[in-house]
Amino acid sequence: MPDLEQWPTGRLLTTAARLVEHAWNERLVDIGVTHAGVIALGVLANEGAMTQASLAQIVRVQAQTMGKTLTRLESRGHVTRVRNDLDRRSHMVSISPAGRQVLEASEDIERTLVAGGGLVSEELRDHLKTVIRELGAPRWSYTAAGSASGEDAAADGSDAGPAATMST
Repeated sequence: MPDLEQWPTGRLLTTAARLVEHAWNERLVDIGVTHAGVIALGVLANEGAMTQASLAQIVRVQAQTMGKTLTRLESRGHVTRVRNDLDRRSHMVSISPAGRQVLEASEDIERTLVAGGGLVSEELRDHLKTVIRELGAPRWSYTAAGSASGEDAAADGSDAGPAATMST
């Protein structure tokens, strides 16, 4: 084991984030979804049906990247896509009942990911939200104080983090 006492905080944070995502994905595979899929399902559950482009914007990834994630979710019955009545060139994406079940199962996985519940500590969550707000402010369209929509999207772990490289 490396001497973690010598690591700078940034290295601790990025290494911990990668390890959490790997551990989470290892458990999510059993329910047929990836970390990227959970993020997309969470937004659809909270915000309702929307276009692929809108979903990608909220999650802060390219529409093409979101398309790959949605294709996998659709093939497993977790989302449905129907032609957009307002713009026939696009589709409206919504979470299916099966997708809601997977989302609930993924929330159980997240709660139990680390023994002792260390990932659900309010103190840790508050520190992480502060980091996201401060480092995300120049990148995203909200201030360091955070708007509700900016906080929600950033709290999903999006942009330069795991969601930016969403796997299908």
